Amino acid sequence: MTEKNIDFGFTQVPESEKARKVADVFDSVATRYDLMNDLMSGGLHRLWKRFALSRVSARPGMRVLDIAGGTGDLAKSMAQDVGPEGEVWLTDINGSMLSVGRDRMLDAGLVLPTAVCDAEALPFETGYFDRVTVAFGLRNMTHKELALAEMARVLRPGGKLVVLEFSKVNETLSTAYDWYSFNVLPWLGRQVAKDEDSYRYLAESIRMHPDQETLKLMMEQAGFNRTQYFNLTAGVVAVHEGIRML
Repeated sequence: MTEKNIDFGFTQVPESEKARKVADVFDSVATRYDLMNDLMSGGLHRLWKRFALSRVSARPGMRVLDIAGGTGDLAKSMAQDVGPEGEVWLTDINGSMLSVGRDRMLDAGLVLPTAVCDAEALPFETGYFDRVTVAFGLRNMTHKELALAEMARVLRPGGKLVVLEFSKVNETLSTAYDWYSFNVLPWLGRQVAKDEDSYRYLAESIRMHPDQETLKLMMEQAGFNRTQYFNLTAGVVAVHEGIRML
């Protein structure tokens, strides 16, 4: 039986190879990930994350799961929000990224539970978490519909999912945005991270990711209601949220 192909940026690869190829990308860029985010977005990623955190609205005592948490920006803030009586798990499928995030937490005096795990098969009890977050990770997942279903499963009824991800930019900016994405991003990758290909993949993966309305529908199909999204910076990114149905 022929294996199904799936997108890896603009390239088609066997379905079983995508996770490994994504892992190779993040192994390559892990140590310079935060610096590159600042350079690529002009620091805007910090404002985007701040808005996403406002939608999470983590409170003392809550249990929160941060998926594809990488270097820990969201987890660090949410750990402070939930306090010592709460619980924030920092998870990522990539061990290199998770190692950077864990070290950053320790430097900040925070000891969080961490786990290398696949969002499509989360190793947590059903209904365990009050909040689930995923920032700039969903577009890299092989089966987004399975990952969203798993996020719904581990949330308690009434719990909230918040997704921060690149999305479809306003048409009036699309030409300039495309030029920036396919010229400046790879150049920055080559100059700073010594890896042009990974940042070309970034630009391509953004174009292959579902647009705002499509992702909203996928969340509803996965079991979320009261779904909505907020476009930031003319749709360069969007914050989607949904409540797990009872």
